[in-house]
Amino acid sequence: MASTDQTDVQKEATCPVCHVLLIKPLNLGSGHHVSQACLTVKKTAVTNPRGKSLCPMCGNRFSFENLQANKHLADVVERLREVKLSPDIGKKGDLCVHHGEKLLLFCQEDKKVICWVCERSQEHRGHHTFLRDEAVRECQENLQEALKRLRKEQEKVETFEADIKEDRISWKHQIQTERQRIQTGYNQLRRILDKEEQNELKRLREEEQMILDSLAGAEAELAQQSQLVEELISDLERRCEWSDTELLQDVSGILKWSQIWTLKKPKAVSKKLKMVFQAPDLSGMLQKFRELTAVRAYWADFTFNPENLNLNLILSEDHRQVTSVPIWPFKCCNNGILGSKCFLSGKHYWEVDVSEKNAWTLGVYSRKRTLKFDVRRCSKSQPNGYHRYKPQNGYWVIGLQDGSKYSIFEDSSNCGPTVLNPFVATPLHRIGVFLDCEEGIVSFFNVTNHGSLIYKFTQCRFSQPAYPYFNPWDCPAPMTLCPRNA
Repeated sequence: MASTDQTDVQKEATCPVCHVLLIKPLNLGSGHHVSQACLTVKKTAVTNPRGKSLCPMCGNRFSFENLQANKHLADVVERLREVKLSPDIGKKGDLCVHHGEKLLLFCQEDKKVICWVCERSQEHRGHHTFLRDEAVRECQENLQEALKRLRKEQEKVETFEADIKEDRISWKHQIQTERQRIQTGYNQLRRILDKEEQNELKRLREEEQMILDSLAGAEAELAQQSQLVEELISDLERRCEWSDTELLQDVSGILKWSQIWTLKKPKAVSKKLKMVFQAPDLSGMLQKFRELTAVRAYWADFTFNPENLNLNLILSEDHRQVTSVPIWPFKCCNNGILGSKCFLSGKHYWEVDVSEKNAWTLGVYSRKRTLKFDVRRCSKSQPNGYHRYKPQNGYWVIGLQDGSKYSIFEDSSNCGPTVLNPFVATPLHRIGVFLDCEEGIVSFFNVTNHGSLIYKFTQCRFSQPAYPYFNPWDCPAPMTLCPRNA
């Protein structure tokens, strides 16, 4: 039965004109098919002497305009051609074990290859079936799509690997650069220390030479006086042996000179060095530097906040510099401006350049942002505006007045703050501010002087968000937020 079916299929798939398997079969409308090429190249084979188009199998007339391609038959023919080309196909392994028919269909529900008899059986009734070739083609397409997607993922892996490799190279370069910076810095310090050591030793040698020269001069002068006194003693001893007449007639004056001669005391030489060497406290300086380096790890990048900006304050284009300008006839007693970020937790650090200013106030402000900084006349009772600066009002600040008077504003029982005036060995040109919300600390560092600590507020209570605070006052010089690593 299977052999008969295969013969029928092969007969149906053969072109009646060229007698080979159909190529692009066209339906003649009579149930028979002819290859497209035979209708164009061998047109006479389907045309009678009168020019009528007739089916070569049954003789029925057909029209070239109504011819249609049979895609299903083309697939069957293609499959049959594959069977002929591949002898293994069509053997027992490619036939249904139940019906002996070709396994040309695929059941989607059962994921099995079946024959046309299986499709009509109770087991597969109502299931979605497809031609085996179509199912294989779809599976191949799915495989290609999966491969395409996985290859893209593989490309991502390769990209990530390249990124990691690039990051590794970048980090190695950064580490090497930093290592060289550290070595260069300490080598420079060693050269400075070596040079200072040589200068100190040279100064000590010069002082030693000067002292030795003084002592040598005193020693030479004392030797001259010693020789002179010895000669005087020798002369007087000889005169002791003279006769009375010779002694009384001596007019040389030796006796008189010996009676008045006095030894001159050598010039005194100091028994102490003019300058005693004292090594600088490098460990203390390094400790300060380490503390500054530690807080700099919490650098906060922000700008001045342009909201509620006073009319007499001007911000730079990047909002990192603020300048105060006078507005006649008003005198502003509150030039305050906040940072663009607030802090509720964590550690934060920033630096401010005030090198050109003779008046400023800066630090941390922690209250609700309902306080409006506006231009208004200062009252006579509070002419300078410093009265509000104390921690209980939400201000932890330090400042400069009159170009040289540094102030720290602490709490007091009065309406005004307790003002502390610290000793500042090096003028404050660049100031670091460190805020630790959890520990309740606000610290100020003199970055100009190796990061020495200016003052530390402790036990600070931040009931509201903490803002960086700045007041340039009426000084027209700029107040600048320093960028990181500047």
